[in-house]
Amino acid sequence: MDPEKPEPKRLYQVWRGRNIFCLGGRLIFGPDAASLYLSTILIAGPAIAFCLKIALIIKHGLRESESAASWYPVLVVAMVLTILDILFLFLTSSRDPGIVPRNTKPPEWDETIELDTPSMEWVNDRTPHLKLPRTKDVDVNGHIVKVKYCDTCMLYRPPRSSHCSICNNCVQKFDHHCPWVGQCIGIRNYRFFYMFISTSTLLCVYIFVISWYNIFHRKSTVLKAMASDYLSVILIVYCFITFWFVGGLSVFHFYLISTNQTTYENFRYRYDKKVNPYNRGMLNNFKEVFLSRIPPSMNDFRAIVDEDEVMVMELEPTNHNFTSSKEKIDIEMGTNFVDSNGLILPDILRNLNYDDIEDNIKDKEVCERSDSDPIIVHIEQDIIKESTSSLTIDFKAGEVSKPENRESSVQT
Repeated sequence: MDPEKPEPKRLYQVWRGRNIFCLGGRLIFGPDAASLYLSTILIAGPAIAFCLKIALIIKHGLRESESAASWYPVLVVAMVLTILDILFLFLTSSRDPGIVPRNTKPPEWDETIELDTPSMEWVNDRTPHLKLPRTKDVDVNGHIVKVKYCDTCMLYRPPRSSHCSICNNCVQKFDHHCPWVGQCIGIRNYRFFYMFISTSTLLCVYIFVISWYNIFHRKSTVLKAMASDYLSVILIVYCFITFWFVGGLSVFHFYLISTNQTTYENFRYRYDKKVNPYNRGMLNNFKEVFLSRIPPSMNDFRAIVDEDEVMVMELEPTNHNFTSSKEKIDIEMGTNFVDSNGLILPDILRNLNYDDIEDNIKDKEVCERSDSDPIIVHIEQDIIKESTSSLTIDFKAGEVSKPENRESSVQT
């Protein structure tokens, strides 16, 4: 009887990022999605308390046979802003921010460059002779932009993309990872993120103003009104503090949108000191963010993955036969000098420069014996030079072998 075939897996089930998937891969959250509960409470809690306050005012007006019609729009606006705020929060957190698909193998060898340098000759067969360049030049609107190679995703990141260390994904037009929404902010959810923080700002201002109106509307002094209306005072203080946070974010991202920057680019590249190749003018920049079509996701997380691809994704990459920051031997970057047998290369061999050693020894001896006989100095320099040039390195044994001490007698 044939063994049962394993149940086919979908992409989200073998995804190597740290994302959390719900509803069969239809919703994708960041690894810190639990912060959504806190953010929702911080929004809904004060908003519900404010709505209850307005409802009590309406009920009291009806009981006293007073006109309460003007308070109905106030209640409706508060409810609409609260629902929109939570909706934008969910849309920001639950959608693919623009994750770049991973490669299951390194780029083709025709994209590599041949290395023929002295630093590669002394390792012989222990390091490949092909090396992926760390950056590539890409033309963006007539400007040359460097894109970096990602060792984790095994690809050259598209322009404006970056690798999020929290989600462990490369994200298109990466802005930042927001802990309040528990998700990366990228090209596919930045619009909803800005709507979220701007709606939060409007909600804070709205509750702040109406709460002050409730206090001033009372037929007593301000202090007495505040002493008898604790809820309005608490809402005023809370909204005042929150406004500086969400309001500051809204103003900062308004500036970023108007200049077509991301938070990552603003802190890293500082386009105020050089030309921004993505700036198309304020009006076009706003159209690009709010009126352009959101690009479709580059990943179909519900797609069935082949068995071979599942095995590749579940296994950690070992040796891709090209130099990288995660490689066993990296001569150019100077990290983790380990050979194929697991022998750690001694510190003395790292970046060893024999020409500098020879020159330093020569200069030191000349300085110390400047007053000696020039014939003796000349003979001893020849001996030092001969000893240094005979230094050999035995990589198979993983040790440095030095020439035997030579007994020399100098006669004058």
